[in-house]
Amino acid sequence: MSSGSKIFTGYRALGFVSDHVPLATRYNKRLKENYVITSVGNAFHTYNCSKLGITQISDKHPDSITCIAVNNRYVFTGCGNQVRAFKRSRQLVHTFDGHSVEVHLLLPFGNHLISVDIHSNLKIWDVENGGVYLEMEFSNSTFHISALVHPSTYLNKVVLGSKQGTLQLWNILKDQMLYSFTGWGSPITILQQSPAIDVIAVGLADGRTILHNIKYDETIIHFQQDWGPVSAISFRTDGHPIMVTGSTAGHIALWNLEEKKLQSQIRNAHYSAVSGMNCLPSEPLMVTSAADNSLKVWIFDLPDGGGRLLRQRSGHSAPPNFIHHYGNNGKNVLSAGQDSFLKSFSTIHDSENKSLGRASFNKAGTKRMGLQKDKYMMPPITAFAAEVTRASDWDSIVACHRGLSQVTTWNFQKSTMGKLRLCHPRFEEKEFQTATAKCVDISSCGNFCVIGYSSGHVDKYNLQSGIHRGSIGDPAHHCCVMGVVVDGMNQILVTAGLDGEIRFWGFKKHQQIDSLRTDGYISGIVLHRDSSMLAVSLDNFQIIVVDLDTRRVVRKFQGHSNKVTGMSFSPDARWLISAGMDCTVRTWDLPSGRLVDCFMTEMAVTSLTMSPTADFLVTCHIDSVGLYTWYNKTLLSLVSLAPLPDDYQPQEVDMPDTQVTASVDSQTGEDNSMEDDPQDYASPEQLSAELVTLSLLPNSRWQNLLNLDVIKMRNKPKEPPKVPKAAPFFLPTIAGLQPKFDIQDDKEEGDKKQSRSDLSRFNSLSELGRKLEEGNKGLTALDYLKELGPSAVDSEIRCLGPDAGGSVTVMCQFLDMISYVLDTKKDFEISNAYLGLFLKIHGDTISSHPELVEALIQVKQKLSETWGSIQDLFTLNLTLLTHLRTAKI
Repeated sequence: MSSGSKIFTGYRALGFVSDHVPLATRYNKRLKENYVITSVGNAFHTYNCSKLGITQISDKHPDSITCIAVNNRYVFTGCGNQVRAFKRSRQLVHTFDGHSVEVHLLLPFGNHLISVDIHSNLKIWDVENGGVYLEMEFSNSTFHISALVHPSTYLNKVVLGSKQGTLQLWNILKDQMLYSFTGWGSPITILQQSPAIDVIAVGLADGRTILHNIKYDETIIHFQQDWGPVSAISFRTDGHPIMVTGSTAGHIALWNLEEKKLQSQIRNAHYSAVSGMNCLPSEPLMVTSAADNSLKVWIFDLPDGGGRLLRQRSGHSAPPNFIHHYGNNGKNVLSAGQDSFLKSFSTIHDSENKSLGRASFNKAGTKRMGLQKDKYMMPPITAFAAEVTRASDWDSIVACHRGLSQVTTWNFQKSTMGKLRLCHPRFEEKEFQTATAKCVDISSCGNFCVIGYSSGHVDKYNLQSGIHRGSIGDPAHHCCVMGVVVDGMNQILVTAGLDGEIRFWGFKKHQQIDSLRTDGYISGIVLHRDSSMLAVSLDNFQIIVVDLDTRRVVRKFQGHSNKVTGMSFSPDARWLISAGMDCTVRTWDLPSGRLVDCFMTEMAVTSLTMSPTADFLVTCHIDSVGLYTWYNKTLLSLVSLAPLPDDYQPQEVDMPDTQVTASVDSQTGEDNSMEDDPQDYASPEQLSAELVTLSLLPNSRWQNLLNLDVIKMRNKPKEPPKVPKAAPFFLPTIAGLQPKFDIQDDKEEGDKKQSRSDLSRFNSLSELGRKLEEGNKGLTALDYLKELGPSAVDSEIRCLGPDAGGSVTVMCQFLDMISYVLDTKKDFEISNAYLGLFLKIHGDTISSHPELVEALIQVKQKLSETWGSIQDLFTLNLTLLTHLRTAKI
């Protein structure tokens, strides 16, 4: 049995920028550009600092990256118990094996590399040959290595810091400890070389930062921050004596080393601990990263010497709750995260990503206080609806928030939160104060939105003015409303209650039209407007499909073993794709009512959306801040969609990487198709003897045979072309006293031509007649006619008549050929065209010969039988389609 999915293959992951691993920077002298390298799980990204544009994405690692270091040639990464060296920030060139546990520290050291694992085993590698130059073992109980640094101008020497708070200076060439520093009674978190020789900066877990002279073992100065342990240290090298420290609380402090005081601070620079920080050489710029999935560039140009945010690149800092494609081109995916942000991710290029902002009760107050101190922040978005029809005129996105009855609007083109706050006055009453907005939908015209509440109410609003346009029912349900949708014609509004009842309402007059009771409690609904198919997920893990036209259940799917978390139709409504907490993604075929594809993911899917162009499936998952795109393989190759057996066991597939991944087949060269997939399919000449088969001739070869006379008359020139009178250059003469021209040869030649043309009239059969006399049931003659153009076909059929060299016998053979072709039901259209032309030309001749009339009667009978069978097939197919559309399964 094959593994994975036969329809979808992993394409790429969106929205990943950085994680908890500290960043690394390098300077390219040839391009005169600084680059920053950040980790994104099992790969790393390279960005240019000028625009924060992504330039390289590394190959995939077998596990998550634990540390990154760079020199002028390679990028080194720690992954599990291995160390890898990448050239050009992408290509793997060396792999260093030797550690037994996870590597957490790396330090390039000339032509060598120092690596330290979590058991404090230190190895020094020769980068070029991959061998171990030196290996040192420490005990975690006495000296647990937590940081290391190479002091400038100290040849072959490194300083090691420990969680016990002590430091050691080692000569790695002689494998000898030169000195031990007593420390400051707190675990060391980071070591950093200062611009001054012999001085290093030591960051401690108690928040202190020590500038220590290792030559004389003297502390020069120490600073204290009250924000927790020091997580990063860097120094400005553009002429200002400033040291910058980061904290686990996300704050950044700037210390003036000359005046020995706090110069400035950047509060809430990140939502989580500042994991990486580096001041760019000889520039007033600083790059920081954190586990909040953001990368920021700061510039020091404020009056107090502080830094302001110059540019940033970020994704969600918390996993997304709900995603949906925006627009009909399938290029943008809207994502609402648990961080209260609404973002748009592009499937084309990361430069087109944008943030629509964070939900706020008071946008002006949020702008004054900043995002980090924002007390007006709204709860995360749980569901939203978007419509592009009137996007250029007013807000086109409506969103529900967790625990709120208030609904917000958003403008995609302006990339901002709208001014409207939709909330009915009834929710100010004590009875409904706990009610929350659960679902929302926008009409296809873009003018109205419909909101369903946990209290059972359903309200309709005008999106342009925000005016309440009426309530549906009183209330619409006596339970929580789990879904509201509006059909494509703005005629029917569908509401789904938690109790399992689906109600159909008139969209304009708000009157109830019909209702439908399901077998279980409803958890969500999705509508495909073009086909009027409504997918309903139930709490018993079933999915039913309701036809809005007949308001009947037409399909029922059962296969999930846990709650259904997302559903999406393909653009042609042939597939329904569903995902559940059982970590499976299932594709259901609506015409057959069967499961045609199923695969498992590492993490459960929380929401999914199918592209309007059917090329990508986008999913978001539990505990993942990114979005994952899956490519539809049926667009590129022939895929067998045979139904899967009832006992099919789905296989887990690898999650897509941030780099565009090729299909598994192209990477491994293996055939991962289903066992029953057809190979190179060759269509037979005729699929079945009961079916009518057409020829492959273009329409221009047979469609206008009956109108050929009209076409020739229309294309006939008004007057024939005139030949200019011109005497030949040399005229033949007859010898004599008086010159005479010899014209006898011309007359003889003209007489020969005339005689030849006259003799051609008395020729016997034409080429078509001769081929009809050959027998073979006229197939040779039919093949000959199929090679001719319309004019030649007309000429050949005219020559079958007795007055043109043919005979009644040949005409009977032609009708026998047509009769045989109708029996075989092949070349159906051209045989009818040839028969029509034959009757038009030789109608009078046929009526005067009884044998021709008898043959024509037989042709008529067979033609009637053939057309009758075609009509029966049409009726059978129409009846089957009507049954599939209305049948209850």
